[in-house]
Formats: sequence, structure tokens, C-alpha cells
Amino acid sequence: MRADFPWYGLDGAFTGPRWLMQVGTGADGTVEHGSTGHGDEPSARGELATGEKERFAVVVTVASNPLRRSSDGTGVLEATSVSSAAWLAGSGLLAYSWPGQMDHTLRDDWLDQQTEAAWELADDLAGPDWSTLSLPVDGEPTTFHYRESEFGWVLAGSTPGGVHVGAYGRGMSAYGLGFSVIADLAAYE
Repeated sequence: MRADFPWYGLDGAFTGPRWLMQVGTGADGTVEHGSTGHGDEPSARGELATGEKERFAVVVTVASNPLRRSSDGTGVLEATSVSSAAWLAGSGLLAYSWPGQMDHTLRDDWLDQQTEAAWELADDLAGPDWSTLSLPVDGEPTTFHYRESEFGWVLAGSTPGGVHVGAYGRGMSAYGLGFSVIADLAAYE
């Protein structure tokens, strides 16, 4: 509620459950990004208690900050961009994924390695690991960078309103999604 940018979620075509997820703040308490969930709440095992595969999409909204000051005012931090949204989405998907045959004791090392790979991929959105996908944002066709992996899909783009949107999911096709400004965050509580 304290964010000074509009939050995005799936548009009205999605009629399933919605919930709030993480909120990222700067050292001064300024809201910098946040996530909203849609569908089944994701788990690291990728399935519901019934044994069925999960179906979810998480939308990450990142404030556009071309110039960010450090909390003590002595420096400048890296600007936010579509790459920021791609990295947050990629690392978000990783938080709910790991190879089923992997021992739990190895998961932290695997997660560190994969998070670094997600950062490198997000830093090269024009590279061969990404394709483009046009999806509606507030009814306007918008280009997103898109990639799939064995764990799910990730996409990232900028809205006509000037914020960056990332998304990740599993069990739901990214091709049929649409995004819109969330008019009332209470619908997600």
C-alpha cells in the first residue's frame, strides 16, 4: 500500500485465487518491488498435497528508478530496468524449484549457482536464450522477453505506464496471460 507505483497482476480473464507475496524495500523503507500470486500457491516440490501438478503465475512489479540514491545519501545504486524484473522473476521461480533427485543438502549450492545463472541471463535479454512474446498490458499489446526451462517459464517487459513487470509460472501457459494494474490490493489478501 506504501508503494508509489502501480502494482500489476493478471487481468480479469484470470478468475482463480490471488494472493500477495514478497515486498522488496530499500534501506530507507521505500517500496522498490513486489509480487502477487495467481492460482495454486507454489511449493518447491511442484505439486499439491493431492499429488497434482501446481498451476500458478506470479507477477513481479518493479518501480522504474533510473537514479537510485543509497540510503545514506553518499552514492548512487544501479538503476532498475527490465533486466531487474527478469532477474527477480528468474530467482523467484528458482525459490520454488530444484531437481527432484537432488539431495536437500546440495540444494543451497545448486540455488546459488542457478541464481548467478539467472542474473547472467537477465543481463543479456537480447541474447539467444530469450525469445519475444506479445501480451496485453492494460489492453495494449506489449513486448516481453520470454524463456522456458524445465522448472517453468519467465518473462519480463516494461508497461506503457513506466514500471517493469516480470512474471514466472508453472502449469499455466504464458501465451494466454494478460496483465493489468491492480485497482484494489485488498482482492489479494
